[in-house]
Amino acid sequence: MKRRQLLQWAAAGAVGAALGPATLPSTRAASSLLPSASAVPLGVPTIRSRVPELWADPPRPPDHSAVIVIGSGFGASVAALRFAQAGQQVTVLERGMRWPRDPWREIFTADMTADGRGLWRQQSFTNVTGMPVGPVDRFGGVLDTTRYDNLTVWRGAAVGGGSVVYTGVTIAPDKRFFDLSFGGRVDYDEMASTWYPAARRMLRPSPMPDDVYAAPAFAHSRTWDDHARRAGFDPQRVDGTWNWSIVRDELGGRSRPSATVGQSTFGNSNGAKQDLTQNYLPQAEATGRALIAHSHEVAAIGTDTGGRYRVEVRRLDPEGTVLESRTLTADRLVLGAGSIGTTELLLRARDTGALPNLNEFVGRGWGTNGDAFMTRSLGPMGGGPQGAPCASRIVDESGLPLTVENWYVPGVPTEMGFLGSLGMTIDPMRGEFRYDAATDRIALTWPAGGSRDTVASLRAVQNRMAQAGRTVVSAEPFTRDVDDTFTAHPLGGAVLGDVTDGYGRVEGHAGLYVVDGALIPGSTGAANPSLTITALAERNVAQIVSTGG
Repeated sequence: MKRRQLLQWAAAGAVGAALGPATLPSTRAASSLLPSASAVPLGVPTIRSRVPELWADPPRPPDHSAVIVIGSGFGASVAALRFAQAGQQVTVLERGMRWPRDPWREIFTADMTADGRGLWRQQSFTNVTGMPVGPVDRFGGVLDTTRYDNLTVWRGAAVGGGSVVYTGVTIAPDKRFFDLSFGGRVDYDEMASTWYPAARRMLRPSPMPDDVYAAPAFAHSRTWDDHARRAGFDPQRVDGTWNWSIVRDELGGRSRPSATVGQSTFGNSNGAKQDLTQNYLPQAEATGRALIAHSHEVAAIGTDTGGRYRVEVRRLDPEGTVLESRTLTADRLVLGAGSIGTTELLLRARDTGALPNLNEFVGRGWGTNGDAFMTRSLGPMGGGPQGAPCASRIVDESGLPLTVENWYVPGVPTEMGFLGSLGMTIDPMRGEFRYDAATDRIALTWPAGGSRDTVASLRAVQNRMAQAGRTVVSAEPFTRDVDDTFTAHPLGGAVLGDVTDGYGRVEGHAGLYVVDGALIPGSTGAANPSLTITALAERNVAQIVSTGG
């Protein structure tokens, strides 16, 4: 039998297994563990019955605030907390909803059998395995997969931003890689001595404990590490923002399985992933000076006749219907809507004349962090779904400098022998965003076929590991061996030192700041960006607060 034919048959069996009956523990909450409907519309009434909290009225933001923060991801949450601690009244505007946590309820949907809770105003989705998910109800789910010509960008859409949908890896890049990416814009030694530790104290990352690593859910991680060593690499444990006690509860039947059955991309219902709703954001609210207004989407920014910042905002219901449109004002405006959201707001404001002093660098210097998903198949058999937390990574400098992390293949039993990796390279390729006034849309210039250098460098590593582990590269016909047609790490568009000064103050507009991944020049040194975005925001906001602006 040809390998491709075998993989087609095997993958079809995997999908059937993912959608079929599950063996459930005997607990008082067993009924809540029944698998969801497969990727078909559930109907909004069903979603409402499962997560009624989503229909609670959001807080109403005041007409005027001392500080408005747009977004609630890593940089935005830092700004909300630190400005509030400095005595400022802060309003956080988040387009997504505020999701609850529960150890037994199915708050979020699963990666492989997603429903509308997973997708932001979209009705279909192709996950990293290349397998389609959908059609589903059009709903305000937590993951926005924004599609441009030749590239899809994954973004968070919830209170907590990208921290709800990322895979938890929280590491600093190596110094030499950081310096390659930042080119002297930021001093690494200052980051390493002060700001990375400050961010780590809040996010509380730690490596996977040995007992969790030894569990059946992480057989794929142990196999991946074994293949890496056979190929001559040195896999090292990585830190992740996982609550390992909750992961152990899942393994022991004391919580509904989530992290241990490959759930992460659409959130973790039981709070196993320590997202920003468990650290920065509640601490900001605890000051009594920060209001998080979820379900409020910012349409445009500018200034009013008095020189204050003007924010056009729309209040949404869970299905995306606009319930109310308002104009808010602020003395200071902080952009933390992520690389895409922040860049779009700035470009539109510059090109429509709403913020005329923005410079020519807005929209430039944008990159994907050299992201690519890597798949191997027909590996050793395991037992059950693959756990989502990442255990380890390797570093290679034989081509483009790069790292490769041990990822999970969502929703597919390890009996299929699928092994997934996330590769990140220091690739110099950069795209540019442009505003089209005729359509009021933002377009990205990105080449068809992506980056050949990134693919070639990661493929060389992939082939070494495949040969050492006697596995097959790719999982055709669904996905190729190295897929760089998506990124989960969009960076740039309002780059530090170009659009802003060295601390995120936007040139030409006093009191306007950028605090998110838009500041970073396309790469965080072949490392996941979350820690660097958080640390850079801590650094920049501390400077802004201490100097009064």
